[in-house]
Amino acid sequence: MTANQVGFAFLYVAAFLLLGKWVRIRVSWLQNLFLPSSIIGGFLALILGPQVLGKLVSMFVSEDSFWVNGIFPESVTTVWSDLPGLLINVVFASLFLGASIPGLRKIWNYGGPQLAFGWTIGWGQYVIGILLAILVLSPVFGLPPLTGALIEVAFEGGHGTAAGLAGTFEEIGFAEGYDLSVGLATIGILSGVIVGIILINWAVRKGKTNVIKDVQGFSDLRKQGIMEFENRDPAAKMTVRPESIEPLSLHFALVGLSVLVGYLLLQALIWLESIIIGPFTDTTFMTYIPLFPLAMIGGILVQLFFNKVDNAQIVDRNMINRIQGFALDILILTAIGTVSIDVISDYIVPFLLLATAGILWNVFGLLVLAPKIIPSYWFERGIGDFGQSMGITATGLLLMRIVDPRSETPAFEGFGYKQLVYEPFLGGGLVTALSIPLIYQFGAIPFLIFAIIMSLIGALVGLLYFGKR
Repeated sequence: MTANQVGFAFLYVAAFLLLGKWVRIRVSWLQNLFLPSSIIGGFLALILGPQVLGKLVSMFVSEDSFWVNGIFPESVTTVWSDLPGLLINVVFASLFLGASIPGLRKIWNYGGPQLAFGWTIGWGQYVIGILLAILVLSPVFGLPPLTGALIEVAFEGGHGTAAGLAGTFEEIGFAEGYDLSVGLATIGILSGVIVGIILINWAVRKGKTNVIKDVQGFSDLRKQGIMEFENRDPAAKMTVRPESIEPLSLHFALVGLSVLVGYLLLQALIWLESIIIGPFTDTTFMTYIPLFPLAMIGGILVQLFFNKVDNAQIVDRNMINRIQGFALDILILTAIGTVSIDVISDYIVPFLLLATAGILWNVFGLLVLAPKIIPSYWFERGIGDFGQSMGITATGLLLMRIVDPRSETPAFEGFGYKQLVYEPFLGGGLVTALSIPLIYQFGAIPFLIFAIIMSLIGALVGLLYFGKR
């Protein structure tokens, strides 16, 4: 793979991002779904690539024809298939860079109810998924029990986590898990928005909302994904002078340093396992751990260091957000554009069973558990966690913005504080990253028992403590 081929692959990324944005502006039903341009561009790339167009054209041309790979040179799809696993490290290294971490008391008081609710839902996805795998997917379809973890990996973790675990799936001999989890992540985002808006309409009609009493539509610009003129604040702050170093370059270097710290931590863990446990057992658990959760820890360590020495506050959170968002857009587009349709079609029934089970559990959580766990504004606060548990954090924020357009409830503040404790573990954190290796090494039953205990802890704390307040 040459540098020219890598650069050309990024030109294709740029073209499909722009094409996805153009389609979002022009097609009204996609605007109503609030689909990100990266997802639209990813689907277009999938259709115009070797999976769809290439297979159709291959029936009429020779195997040596350029068109058997769709409109893509083969080198482009090769580069694209590796990008998601690399860029997820950038996304997770950016999670806590430039972020202020409040005290535990404030996190507990404001975000505690949503943390209890999200904790119950997240661990419950493992419970539902693994039970489905043990009772149906393994005996009927011959899939490994770790398939049950794909609901949480895809729904809570999203495309990024699925991409980050691609190497893990290959190492344990279940490469199909990557394609299934990317497909489930796509279903999660689509159903999160569609089902979320249906639930909002239901809640308004039934008087379950405290702020809005009728469903308010967004402006045409908002639906098109264009910032209104009056809301166009600077995307980031210039915290250093460009003649010394470009601010974007500085923040990119900090993200890279965080990934490097995470890599060194991972190598240290692998080395320690080899000298402490390796001589007595055959386990190689640490080699299955992906890099991205350690990159997140690297970001925390880098930020703690800057909290001590950076009196000028040169780390700007908004600039970090732009880098993170850039990486996430490319990650989603390339992950969808290279997903294997053949794998999903081969496992279509298990795929649909996992997707249906995940959706039903999340809906049950919002309608049954949230009113009993969240003491006030339960729907405004719970719909955000529902959206996140179906796909990405942005989905939760979008749904909260619909039911609380002027931030009159504690929903946004509680959601933000909850993320500080929740993200390092579930939703693509350490637990999500380690679940596949843990089930592979120690079996599904021990992990199922642990997941049941964790889910019950979240439910009991929510019901007996926060729900009584």
